[in-house]
Amino acid sequence: MQQSKKALYTAKVHTTGGREGASRSSDGRLDIKHSVPGGPGNGTNPEQLFAAGWSACFEGAMGLAAAQRKVKLPKDLAIDAEVDLCNEDGAFFLQARLNVSLPGLSRDVAQQIVDDAHTICPYSKATHGNIAVETNLV
Repeated sequence: MQQSKKALYTAKVHTTGGREGASRSSDGRLDIKHSVPGGPGNGTNPEQLFAAGWSACFEGAMGLAAAQRKVKLPKDLAIDAEVDLCNEDGAFFLQARLNVSLPGLSRDVAQQIVDDAHTICPYSKATHGNIAVETNLV
């Protein structure tokens, strides 16, 4: 496991009440309520937060990958992240899909950027070999 003594940034979030509780960041920028997926309530859930964080980070990684290849990313690029909460035989786990749209780029170039981004993105590194992940060019 890689550990650094010099972190670039540390997110600090205080959570109470679990899936039916709330979370607030130390800087106040994040202040949300949670609710159980598919249940009552108007809060978000950890799967949605993970999908949002990963897709935002992955887009940044694609920007770095494209710059390394001297490719300009389209302004209307998009990532639709889907994170499934699963339960089989009493064991909970996640699986995910990243549906990436890179209009205007050839399929080969787009695939190279996506592949490179997985080697850059900390979320992709954290999930690699730990959960099933599909990446689809759409």
